[in-house]
Amino acid sequence: MAVDVHQHLWTPAFTDALRRRTAAPRLDGWTLHLDGEPPYEVNPADHDPAARLAADPGLDLALVSLSSPLGVESLPPGDAWPIIDAYHEDALALPAPFGAWAATCLSDIDPGALAGALDRGLAGLQLPATAVGCAAGLARVAPLLDVLAERDLPLFVHPGPAAPAAPGAGPGAPAGIATGAEAPARPAAGSGVPAVPGWWPAVVPYVQQMHAAWFAFAAFGRPRHPGLRVCFALLAGLAPLHSERLARRGGGGRGEVDRDVFLETSSYGPRAIDAIVRELGIDVVVNGSDRPYAEAPDPALGDAARHAVTVVNPNRLLNRKEPGR
Repeated sequence: MAVDVHQHLWTPAFTDALRRRTAAPRLDGWTLHLDGEPPYEVNPADHDPAARLAADPGLDLALVSLSSPLGVESLPPGDAWPIIDAYHEDALALPAPFGAWAATCLSDIDPGALAGALDRGLAGLQLPATAVGCAAGLARVAPLLDVLAERDLPLFVHPGPAAPAAPGAGPGAPAGIATGAEAPARPAAGSGVPAVPGWWPAVVPYVQQMHAAWFAFAAFGRPRHPGLRVCFALLAGLAPLHSERLARRGGGGRGEVDRDVFLETSSYGPRAIDAIVRELGIDVVVNGSDRPYAEAPDPALGDAARHAVTVVNPNRLLNRKEPGR
């Protein structure tokens, strides 16, 4: 039975917490308001657990997470914790096969709060890539990563907030919500600045964030946390494919594979997955869809590879026995 390590599900307590806010990020009904972005109409049907299960009945486990690009984790503690607590309460109450990644407040590093959340049954911790993209960021969250290591639970690195688009950003999904469909660009009235297409945040800032997080963890995170399992969303923005350039700059060579660092497949397809497999091997690639914004890709590498990506590898990431074994 397959595992999907990357889904988003906006539950009632989470949406109610966003509706109680008077500043971004906030919901007005189902209209999402973010700083520097046009209002975005969330489709409530996308966040119906029963409909989600019906769309993919073959899953043994689907891990949901907080939408890190919203920037909730970086809010002041008095703003962040009520939303995070609401997310945890509803996520833990979801029916099987749902599970969830923990979230935490980055303006109030609290290892005890994380330990308490994990001990209630959450699968590991999700952090935005913006929090772990440099040595200073990794040092700041090191106490949280120690909590994971103590419990033999993984870290999931997900894109964080994108900087506000230049004037003329498209009216499609805002930086906090990446959709599978291309959004039209919106001209900037009188600005003389070309419109930024709606796909820009997902393709440029998110990928840049994941590159920085990938290389930062290798350089600064791994020496401090030698046994920690880490999973990077969206194939780490294909950062591993820069190994030849890295080697030429004295940063290591090809063939150096950290078997405790995983990459999930959301938003990519067979060509990108094949390239990552050629670089790192099949054993570190795990299935992720980013539902409801995308579908899980088929690696198109045969049945054995599909089983590895959807069953064997995610269970190793999560320190979880395969069903039936």
